[in-house]
Amino acid sequence: MRADLIANEFSLPGRAAAVRPFGAGNINETYLALFRDGTLERPAIIQKIRQTVFPQPAIVMQNLRVLSEHLQKNLEAEAEQADRAWVFPEIIPTKNGEDFITEPNGDIWRALTFIPGAQTFETVQGPEHAFEVGLVLGHFHRQVEGLPSTQFKVALPGFHDAAQYLAQFESVLKTESAESLIKASPSTRKAVEFIQTRKPSLLLLSQALAQGKLQLGVTHGDPKAGNVMIENETGRGIGLIDLDTVQAGLREHDFGDAVRSLCNPAGESPVTLSDVELDLELLKAFINGYKIEVERMKQQPAEAFYYEAILGMTLELGLRFLSDHLAGDRYFKVQQAGHNLYRAQAQFNLAESIEKQAPLIRELIQEL
Repeated sequence: MRADLIANEFSLPGRAAAVRPFGAGNINETYLALFRDGTLERPAIIQKIRQTVFPQPAIVMQNLRVLSEHLQKNLEAEAEQADRAWVFPEIIPTKNGEDFITEPNGDIWRALTFIPGAQTFETVQGPEHAFEVGLVLGHFHRQVEGLPSTQFKVALPGFHDAAQYLAQFESVLKTESAESLIKASPSTRKAVEFIQTRKPSLLLLSQALAQGKLQLGVTHGDPKAGNVMIENETGRGIGLIDLDTVQAGLREHDFGDAVRSLCNPAGESPVTLSDVELDLELLKAFINGYKIEVERMKQQPAEAFYYEAILGMTLELGLRFLSDHLAGDRYFKVQQAGHNLYRAQAQFNLAESIEKQAPLIRELIQEL
């Protein structure tokens, strides 16, 4: 396995005695490596970042370096007053002192510190978990509030650009393979019709940004439940991982994506589609955690767009899954044929649940 050879190129004591696949990510290849030095073992995360996903993988690492130095300074300054030990994955340099290794095909490999005594959950574990996820996201937004987004280059062009996702979708629809899928599959046809009737909801946030009603800032980009580290002993959230999509964006996108992920206990690949719904109790817990940190920020949230962010991010991910299904599953990892269609259907069911509960959701958002 290539990861076995790559692991030993990073500056860690001893040698990589074991390397195995790790985590449940849809994009990067992630491995847990155990470095053995005499009788001591030290774990580290080894990842491959694909150029087919990130056109310039080096930018991902440049952004991570900027973020790491900023967070390190802030967290150290607040350490004595903090109620927990906040953490984030740090870059482990190569033996040559570089931040990553570049493959001939443009992919890169990196090593990050492993965070011990904590884990992530792909689906929500209950209101307490939802509270902690909200608090962790709020903490991240507060920590990066004073960091100019201009210091970050675009790691993933078009990310959360609803207009671009729609344009790609319309282009894929015209291909012979997509036309065949739609003709042969009533479920695919229904999914296509569903998203086509909700284009205004998809475009609302980008239009608000263009009109100056929203402002860009530093965002995580993918703050789903599975990217929040939860301390094993206490159940407290201690940090966000998977920082590849950190770049200039809308804080509302982060908020909406976190709710989309967290407040649907059935998850992105539910056992049955009928299980999918937005849980208001979980949403309330998330908001209660989020506002603890947000109330300490200098710039308060644009509350009027938080409901639109929840619905818009749900529709956006469903659209991306559907487009990938129509294009032949080129982007997201799939477990079997039709997996991306099923994922899209789950998001569209969630969107319907959000629409049906709109007044109650807006009422909870007012608590911010």
